[in-house]
Amino acid sequence: MIHEILPVGVLACNCSIFGDEASGEALVIDPGDDVEQILQIVARYGLRVTAIFITHAHIDHVGGAAKLKEATGAPVYLNDRDLELYEQLDWQAAWLGIPMPARTGVDVSPRDGDTLRVGAAEFTVLHTPGHTPGSVSLWLPAEGKLMAGDTLFRDSIGRTDLPGGNSRLILASIRDKLLTLPEETLVIPGHGPETTIGREKEYNWFLRGL
Repeated sequence: MIHEILPVGVLACNCSIFGDEASGEALVIDPGDDVEQILQIVARYGLRVTAIFITHAHIDHVGGAAKLKEATGAPVYLNDRDLELYEQLDWQAAWLGIPMPARTGVDVSPRDGDTLRVGAAEFTVLHTPGHTPGSVSLWLPAEGKLMAGDTLFRDSIGRTDLPGGNSRLILASIRDKLLTLPEETLVIPGHGPETTIGREKEYNWFLRGL
C-alpha cells in the first residue's frame, strides 16, 4: 500500500495519504492545509480520494477538509463529539493568527470499533478521547501502523489544557486502546517523528505507571 506523510500548515501536522494500488482508492488523514500538495501526491500515483478522515477538530488537522472535499467529492469522517469544536474554527484561527478556512459538512461520525476500507486494506477506528472529546486514532493491522492524531507522540502525549481536554481520559485512552497494540506497531503521531508502541512503553515519562 502507498503511504505518504506530508507535514502541512503552520504547525506541520502530519497528513497521511494512503493509496491502494489495485483499486486506486485513497484515504487522506488530517488534511490541515496545503491541499494543493496533497492533490499533487494523489495525482502522482493516479489515485482517487474516497475518504477524508479527521482525527480531531483542531484547525491544524481539519483546516483543509472543505477544500479537499470540494476537489474530490470524498466524504468527511469526524467523530460527532468534536462537532462543537469544529464549529469554533473562528476562534481557533484567531488564536493562531491565521485566516479562517472554509467549513464543510461532516458525512460520517466514526465510532470505536468501526472499520474503514481502502481497497483491500481495512482500518480500525479507536476512540481515544482526552486531547479532545472526539479524538480518534486509526489502526491498520495489516501494516502494523497506528495514526494516533494528537493522542500519543514520541516521548510525549497530547496536551489537555485546551477546551475539551482531559488528562485523565487521555491516559486511559492510551492505556486501554494504544498500549494494548503490538510493541512493534509504528506510531505516526499528529506532529513530529514516528515512534513505536514498545519505545513509548519504555521511554515515555508520561506513561510511567500505566
